[in-house]
Amino acid sequence: MKNYIKLSIFSLAVAGLVTSCDMDAPSISSLDESSVYSVYGLAEREIMSINVSFGETNSYRGRYLPYYGVNSDVETTSGTYPSLAKKNDDKISLCNFATLANNGQMNTDNNAYAKFYEGIERANLAIEGIRKYGKIEENKDMAHLLGEALTMRAVIYNDLIKGWGDVPARFVPNNTENIYLPRTNKDDIYIQLLKDLEEAENYCYWPNESRITTTSERVNKSFVKGLRARLALYACGYALRGDGYRRSNNPELSQDKMMAIVKQECLDVINSDKNSLGEFEDNFKNLCKDGTDGTAAPASNLESLWEIPFSAGRGRVLYTWGVKHQAKDQYTQQAQGGVNGPMPYLFYDYSKNDKRRDITCVPYEWSKTLVDGKAPQDLRKITQWCFGKLRYEWMDRTVTSTNDDGINWQYMRLADVYLMAAEAINYLDGPAAAWPYMEPVLARVLPANEVADLKAKYTASKEAFQNGIVDQRGLEFAGEALRRADLVRWGIIDEKMEEAKKKLQDLANRKGAYADYPAKLYVKTYDEKTDKDLISEYGMYVGDGKSGEAIVIYGLEKGQTDEIGSSLKENGFTPKNWFVNNDGNVITSDYWDGIFVNKPSLNYLWPIWKTFIDKSNNMLNNDGNYGQL
Repeated sequence: MKNYIKLSIFSLAVAGLVTSCDMDAPSISSLDESSVYSVYGLAEREIMSINVSFGETNSYRGRYLPYYGVNSDVETTSGTYPSLAKKNDDKISLCNFATLANNGQMNTDNNAYAKFYEGIERANLAIEGIRKYGKIEENKDMAHLLGEALTMRAVIYNDLIKGWGDVPARFVPNNTENIYLPRTNKDDIYIQLLKDLEEAENYCYWPNESRITTTSERVNKSFVKGLRARLALYACGYALRGDGYRRSNNPELSQDKMMAIVKQECLDVINSDKNSLGEFEDNFKNLCKDGTDGTAAPASNLESLWEIPFSAGRGRVLYTWGVKHQAKDQYTQQAQGGVNGPMPYLFYDYSKNDKRRDITCVPYEWSKTLVDGKAPQDLRKITQWCFGKLRYEWMDRTVTSTNDDGINWQYMRLADVYLMAAEAINYLDGPAAAWPYMEPVLARVLPANEVADLKAKYTASKEAFQNGIVDQRGLEFAGEALRRADLVRWGIIDEKMEEAKKKLQDLANRKGAYADYPAKLYVKTYDEKTDKDLISEYGMYVGDGKSGEAIVIYGLEKGQTDEIGSSLKENGFTPKNWFVNNDGNVITSDYWDGIFVNKPSLNYLWPIWKTFIDKSNNMLNNDGNYGQL
């Protein structure tokens, strides 16, 4: 998988380079760039070298993807870490709005911040070289490479802005004049990125239009347009700016203009019919299997628009976002997973008929106790749900690394395009016009009568529809690290995090929406010979697995009772503490006070790490809205 990603001559020149505030790279003037960027095969290797920066140990792989965007109102990092209230724990403080510039996980000169600029430098070199020598007017494949480089640079800048706010902007290769730069207003960066992506659209092939775009590991026009829509939403949304948390005042980034871009770009993708939604579960199974046949790279004409490609020995995607395995069992040679998980109430917020619920929220892990090398499923704690969109047991190959699993990070999928279209069209044209773009996302996961009920609810007004967008994006993308940025851009992150705290309190005490649940859960290992009738009669939860390994749970559905649960002992069910234990409620103030330590809207950004501040020639600091702590 992903065997084509190799370091090139130029890549080696910029691979070990951090000495200043954000990233220094040696000059490549001594190399023959005219030879490299005039030959497709050599130029393609330069583009692929950008992917190497994604996969570096402390880049996207081991720092940004595990930590950025957690906690939100649907995601938490409570899976295996210490108490969420431990403000000064280096890992917890990356997520609880209390991040310091000397954070021990991040304050190194080979970390995500530096590796992002390494990737930007590689993109800048490729963009400049292909423009000079690529003859893109004569060679469509070379033009596609230029579009790919522009797009990947936009990906990195987008994530820099999400993580750090205003950051130094460098759109040409390193030189003596741009080594030391101050923070650049994010509005100026957004304007440049939107122009870059508009240009890239003219160069990039649609999915399957070329041999280059047969896999979702390569940039294609569907993704370019989807990314431009996402950036337009961020650009016109709320963010920390020099004088506070607000929308941009730049007329080029007005909501009217940006929403028009979102609408057009998303409709272009949808109407192209180059990608298809398919079944919700199939998208994630295909992601875990690498491709539709389990061996090839993922196909580009399905729901996945673009994935950060990780080789078999890179990427901690399942490690961080997958179902926990306690031992090297029948499904994996890696005892990992379960680091991040859903908020404890998220399972209960779905309709019981919603297909997304049991795929997204998993209450079990795979046991450390093996029988003939095989593990059954064990119940986790209510504070330690797993995300289930990524599962070792869905893979068709054996993990060969201690921590890395080689599963790609799905950066964007078609459901996002549909919901972005719905959001923009509601803003511009109203809910009746927007509903047809929300409906396909809901129709594949809910029964028709529930879809009809939501249509009536959401199309009552623009405000009602926008509230529906907020709700459905949370249910659709939980575990995909999109939520915090959504809450920030909507201007509701403080409101939603306070709401999350109240929901945790209600869940702990089984009040309000979470009333009428038993105190305990009643569990057993699934036996298909004896349990089918019981499952049907009582509407029990059944884990995803085979007879003899999957867990059966009574008590997760509203209206189920401890009285009936206790009577199931004669059928082999064991009572397990869930809401309460011998010390009282399992979810305590220690937990809900730990999901955010400081006001989220003023502390959702990470500071630029001290090592880069110290090496910035006094050009960088964390003052103002970047130093709230």
